[in-house]
Amino acid sequence: MRLSQAFQPTLKEVPAEAQIASHRLMLRAGLVRQTSSGIYTWLPAGLRVLRNIATIVRQEQDRIGGQEILMPTVQSADLWRRSGRYDAYGPEMLRLEDRHGREMLYGPTNEEMVTDLFGSTVKSYRELPKMLYHIQWKFRDEVRPRFGVMRGREFYMKDGYSFDLSYEDAVSSYYRIMLSYLKIFRRLGVQAVPMAADTGPIGGELSHEFLVLAPTGESEVFYDAGWDEIDWDSIGLDPQKEEDLQKLREIVKTTYSATDEKHDLSAWEAVPEDRRRGGRGIEVGHIFYFGTKYTESMDVEVSGADGAPLHPHMGSYGIGVSRLVGAIIEASHDEAGIIWPEEVAPYRAVLLNLRPGDELCDQLCESIYSRDPEGLLYDDRSDRAGVKFNDADLMGHPWQIIVGPRGAKAGMVELKHRASGERSELPLDEALAKLGLG
Repeated sequence: MRLSQAFQPTLKEVPAEAQIASHRLMLRAGLVRQTSSGIYTWLPAGLRVLRNIATIVRQEQDRIGGQEILMPTVQSADLWRRSGRYDAYGPEMLRLEDRHGREMLYGPTNEEMVTDLFGSTVKSYRELPKMLYHIQWKFRDEVRPRFGVMRGREFYMKDGYSFDLSYEDAVSSYYRIMLSYLKIFRRLGVQAVPMAADTGPIGGELSHEFLVLAPTGESEVFYDAGWDEIDWDSIGLDPQKEEDLQKLREIVKTTYSATDEKHDLSAWEAVPEDRRRGGRGIEVGHIFYFGTKYTESMDVEVSGADGAPLHPHMGSYGIGVSRLVGAIIEASHDEAGIIWPEEVAPYRAVLLNLRPGDELCDQLCESIYSRDPEGLLYDDRSDRAGVKFNDADLMGHPWQIIVGPRGAKAGMVELKHRASGERSELPLDEALAKLGLG
């Protein structure tokens, strides 16, 4: 994309309504614009980030047998009456009527809908287990929306649902998805620690929330340094092997982690002092096992091996895709702007032409840009070099390819790594090879 043609409305001034870094930077970098309280339009660069996160979530969920569906945003109130949650959910639910007077709602979650779908199609134990998920917009009428996309009313979320024959099978599904989540957050470039949590309005017996460590987090967290030391990519746990899931359960059981709400002082004192870590965390995911709560209340059964009917055990698994955009920025920024992890960034690199109109600069930039016009943002504007450097840092592209008259004459470009700030002057071919564009 050529920046001269892009819809990338950056702001020089800090918006008065933005109270935290991610909200300020998302507005200043042209990722979103507010349309009403807690509701945002996602602009092209922000939408690219949103899609990159969703792609990583899909890939990791598909690897453990998840199957993607897409459920509607508007649901029938009758479904929620079957589960008993319609009147109990509270004012966060947006309730409405269609033209025929039928009561509807804008879905804050999808347990009822997916349970009804499952019950209408799956009839035998032979068809289990099943793991279904979708990535869809949700709405919860927050009494006080704030912090941009971190606590908005409309949000983009992945929610998944497992169906198993027994408690033991359901717990295996629970930890299989926990392992998938830990790998997702690793790929997103954030440190997310699973912590025992309350089940809230979804209900259930087993629950963990995943918190990204960031100074502006809403929860105070306490955890063993062991969580910082685990490389979930190389640890070698196979989500399809029961013995590896047992190892994960043991890690969770023996490596302390808790929010202030669940903090256990006696257990905390058992953690060696030099291994105690604390800070603040932003919730970006939540998983639940709730057994037969919904299959019983909604009268959903399958026939067992002996022919007798049974209620499948269920779990629910959420990741806040749009919330993660804000959480990643909170965890990865500096005074100049955003610092995107490479798999999340809207563009892999920004190409800065410091002298548009200079024949050699233009030729060299066009040659580089032609290598990957989808993955590169080409700053071809006629602005001063300082403006281009400031905007590049603000928007947070992992790499900056800097082309000036002196370097172009010698066939050299300068590379700047946004995260470290390191700059190096390299021959064009070497620079392109380093970025995978050779």
